[in-house]
Amino acid sequence: MAEEVVLITKTNPRAWTVTMNRPEQRNSLTQGLMQGLHSALDQAEADPACRLVILTGRQNFFCTGMDFTEASQGTGSPKALTGEDYMALLKRFASCGKILIAKVEGVVQAGGMGLVAASDLVVATPGSSFALPEALWGLLPANVMPFLIRRVGFQPAYRLTLTTETIPAQEAWRIGLVDTLSDKPDDEIRRYLIRLGRLDEQTILEAKAYFQKMWLLNSAMEKHAIAELSRLMQTERVQTNIRNYAEHQKFPWET
Repeated sequence: MAEEVVLITKTNPRAWTVTMNRPEQRNSLTQGLMQGLHSALDQAEADPACRLVILTGRQNFFCTGMDFTEASQGTGSPKALTGEDYMALLKRFASCGKILIAKVEGVVQAGGMGLVAASDLVVATPGSSFALPEALWGLLPANVMPFLIRRVGFQPAYRLTLTTETIPAQEAWRIGLVDTLSDKPDDEIRRYLIRLGRLDEQTILEAKAYFQKMWLLNSAMEKHAIAELSRLMQTERVQTNIRNYAEHQKFPWET
C-alpha cells in the first residue's frame, strides 16, 4: 500500500495538524499532494469544533515547490501540476473558514513560499530558510507573487525573485514573512490557540473576505498569474532545464 502523502492528526478538539509527507522528494508539490491538502481541508471544514489547521512538513522540509520529475512529463500529462490547480489551493488557504498556521521547521522554496504566504499565520524555527529560486530555471514565481506581495510588500518580494537568494528565518521574520520565530513552535501555536479558539467560524470567514477586498487579488490578476506560469512552462528553454534536472540532476547553469 502506498504511503499517504498527507497525514492528518487531530491534535486538539479545536486544532488539526496536516503534514506533507514526501520527505524523500523534499515535500515537493504534485497533483496527489495538492489533492491530499484539499481533502484535509474538506475534513477540517466539516468539523464545527475545529478552528485551526496547522500545516507542516516532514524531516526538515516544509515544501520545496513543483516536483520536477512530474513536471518533466510535460504540461499535457494528466499528472502535470497546473497554475490553475496551484492558484486554487492558495485561494482556498486564504478564504477557508479555518485559520491556517504554517509551522515551518526547515526548508521552504518556490511554491512552498506560496503556501506560507497564503497562510493566515506563520510560526518558524530559527534554523528554517526561505527562497524563490524560480528565475534560475527560467521561470517566475507568478502565482506566489499576489500572496507574497500582500504579506511582505513589493520590494522584498521583487528582491527575493531577482536574487534567488536563500534568506534565514530571522530575515524572513524581519520582512514579515514569518509572524512568530521560536525554537518551540508548538508552544507558540498553543498560545495562538487559546485566543483563536474563541473565534466564531463565521467571524473568521467574514474577516478573510473583508481583508481580501483590501487587497488587489482580483480575477484579472489571478488569470494573469496563471497565464504567465503556463506560458513559461511551455517554453523549450524551461522544459529542457526541468528535464535535465529530473533525468540527470543537471542544473541550468552547468555546461
